[in-house]
Amino acid sequence: MKTEDNPTQPLSNKGFAPAVSPAASTTIVTDSADIVSGETSVPTQGENMPAFHARPRDASGPLPVILVVQEIFGVHEHIRDICRRLATEGYLAVAPELYFRQGDPAEYDDIPTLFKELVSKVPDTQVLADLDHVANWASRHGGDMRNMGITGFCWGGRITWLYAAHNPQLKAGVAWYGKLTGDKTLQQQKHPVDVAIDLNAPVLGLYGAQDDGIPLESVETMRQALRAANSHSEIVVYPDAGHAFNADYRPSYHEESAKDGWQRMLAWFRQNGVK
Repeated sequence: MKTEDNPTQPLSNKGFAPAVSPAASTTIVTDSADIVSGETSVPTQGENMPAFHARPRDASGPLPVILVVQEIFGVHEHIRDICRRLATEGYLAVAPELYFRQGDPAEYDDIPTLFKELVSKVPDTQVLADLDHVANWASRHGGDMRNMGITGFCWGGRITWLYAAHNPQLKAGVAWYGKLTGDKTLQQQKHPVDVAIDLNAPVLGLYGAQDDGIPLESVETMRQALRAANSHSEIVVYPDAGHAFNADYRPSYHEESAKDGWQRMLAWFRQNGVK
């Protein structure tokens, strides 16, 4: 794949995020000769945003596109592997470093400090605009904008809901354990429950009943908001899963729920035309 002519900034994490190291023995690594992947940069709002992309090696014609939105840990090895897994399914997957302007998540050794000093300072408006530029980049590098979906994890799960209300070209989204309600700040002026009526594309929400950070009450509140909006979105709750149940590199990984969620995600994209 041809990259932009402008300089590519290096991605911050070559391995796993320091705040969650070391990686667990359940870590999945996708190694396939049938895909190509690597680093690039995406021109956005006057700057070059680092990103990771993966696609089938021998694809002919425009590919369906999946925007992959990071956890709070940035585009570390788990998110890169999510891209590779999607590439084996026939997608052009792109994961941008969505808070590269605010700092480097690799510089933080613990989650509370990472969130307070970096993640909380990233404006939603900036993120949504950057994702628009990622979509445009994909359209110039073998992607089909008419067949575009988005998926995100934790921090990225919340962004997935917001982006589905932002971009009318999007066909489907899958949000993994993304926060649904919360206090509003200058950086986060709306939450998914506030945009349920504005969704341009159906979203599949995947949540864990044992998630201490996303209570089931907030999941039910979102369900009610979706019903009131006559949305075609759906929410699945896994009774035995907690937060980050798809994060195979962490102790939170719940294999049965993660595998089921992955298959549901692929089916959701395909039934909504991202194929």
